[in-house]
Amino acid sequence: MSGFQAATLPRKATQDHFPQWVLYCAAGIIAFSLISVGLVRITGNGPDQKAAAPTVQRSLVFQDHHDGGVRVEDGVTGKTLAVLHGEQGFVRGALRALTRERYSRGIGSDFPFDLIARVDGRVTLFDPSTGQRVDLESFGPTNAAEFSRFLAMQPE
Repeated sequence: MSGFQAATLPRKATQDHFPQWVLYCAAGIIAFSLISVGLVRITGNGPDQKAAAPTVQRSLVFQDHHDGGVRVEDGVTGKTLAVLHGEQGFVRGALRALTRERYSRGIGSDFPFDLIARVDGRVTLFDPSTGQRVDLESFGPTNAAEFSRFLAMQPE
């Protein structure tokens, strides 16, 4: 057989194999995801879980002060608890998120927010006029403490 004839003979085709371990890994990830979602739904620990019972609750009104500070008033008595000066980044940020929703619905800043300490140690800032809430412990203990201090304050 010459070199020319050997090149024209049909060759045996090799099968192209996709690695099976990739398929097993993909199936494992899908199964893990489905089981995880199922467990969250069954146990009730999802984002729609019911809040724990409140231990302490206080109505607070936050008013912008003429010098750039924020006056914190007791929502029931109207007495000033504190005037926040300076950056107060987390307090302002949490309030900004809730007041943005109020203004989009045409609700003023005169209605109080509810600051709620719960049995499980969580602290929640709740806006009863819109139904919005911010779970403050999600931002860390230092940031939650910025609001928790208002629960124990006496009017000035």
